[in-house]
Amino acid sequence: MLYIVPDYYEEFACMADRCEDTCCAGWKIMIDRRSLIRYGKVKGPFRKQLHKAICWLDGTFRQSKERRCACLDEQNLCEIYKNLGGESLCRTCRLYPRHIEEFEGVREITLSVSCPEVARILLNKKEPVRFLNCETDKSEEYEEFDPFLYSMLVDARSTMIQILQNRELSVEVRAGLILGLAHDIQSRVDRQRIFACEELFERYQRPEAFLYVEKALQEYQNCLKRRHYLEWQMLEELHFLELLRPQWQSLLLESQAILYGQGSEGFRSIFEEFDEWMAHHMPDWEIKCEQLLVYFIFTYFCGAVYDGRVYSKVQMAVSSVRCIYQLMAARWKKNEKELQVEDIVELVYRYSREVEHSDQNLEQMERMMEEHNWLAKACEKKRLKKGEGKDD
Repeated sequence: MLYIVPDYYEEFACMADRCEDTCCAGWKIMIDRRSLIRYGKVKGPFRKQLHKAICWLDGTFRQSKERRCACLDEQNLCEIYKNLGGESLCRTCRLYPRHIEEFEGVREITLSVSCPEVARILLNKKEPVRFLNCETDKSEEYEEFDPFLYSMLVDARSTMIQILQNRELSVEVRAGLILGLAHDIQSRVDRQRIFACEELFERYQRPEAFLYVEKALQEYQNCLKRRHYLEWQMLEELHFLELLRPQWQSLLLESQAILYGQGSEGFRSIFEEFDEWMAHHMPDWEIKCEQLLVYFIFTYFCGAVYDGRVYSKVQMAVSSVRCIYQLMAARWKKNEKELQVEDIVELVYRYSREVEHSDQNLEQMERMMEEHNWLAKACEKKRLKKGEGKDD
């Protein structure tokens, strides 16, 4: 079994009661069968409190009216941990914020930015992220697993990460390049031409590709009405996801009112001033943006081996970072044109908590990408062919 982790994996340590939020609120925490059996055998003074905290019928921890785990005390500490020790935590609590993706012979473990401390580590990281490998003798086989498709996706992801970490290009151009690459890969996967994808990897790293994407982005920036509508729609569609915390909806509504309440000209004015402010006061935003894009691409892209949604996964990555940027602009405007790194950390982990911690929401996000194809509409319909124009 090959294990893959990001190079900042060992930097994480839980902040416990020092954390500004808690991972034990808003989510229904599932208890694995082994832990349920162990909890059923607990004796002593903690037994009654623990058994009352568990919904035995569906194997979850009960929640208070505020949707806090019944085992969470007023200092945001876990009663199970305090009374029984860390080894007694269920699998979900023991693993978080680790996120695991399983493939045949490969297990990829990332740290979820839904944790404030992980978001802080990633956003403060200056160097390009590297991924570390470790092999064990353990092996597993998966039914209906396409090794050829997976191999191509791994190569494609490596190319995308290489593009995203090319700091000689603006981050907008880098995002446009991986979108174009994913679009062209999708067309070949749909036509069962997997082995024809390899030629694309070099094509999207040529200077002709950079110039093409720069031109398409400039045209998008100049089309105010189209940009205004598409970006409004990105935030609007988030309302249709499963709501995990009521405060999230309030944040979305407030942000939309600030950014879009004064029409397209007000939208233009806010973003022109915000972009200029960011360039002057937070010049490393492009690095933070790069780290977020690499995070989303590494975490979800190869999952296309199971559902074939290559393009949707890259669209979700890019639109997620763009949504976060919109929330940042609204927060900046609300705070009388001030923004701190801690504001960005907060908005990143709040976005991640709503989108990434619901399988229903992840599925809905990808379906929305397929239905609306927002980011494809932002550019010309023609695609690269040998650096010149159309896809074949």
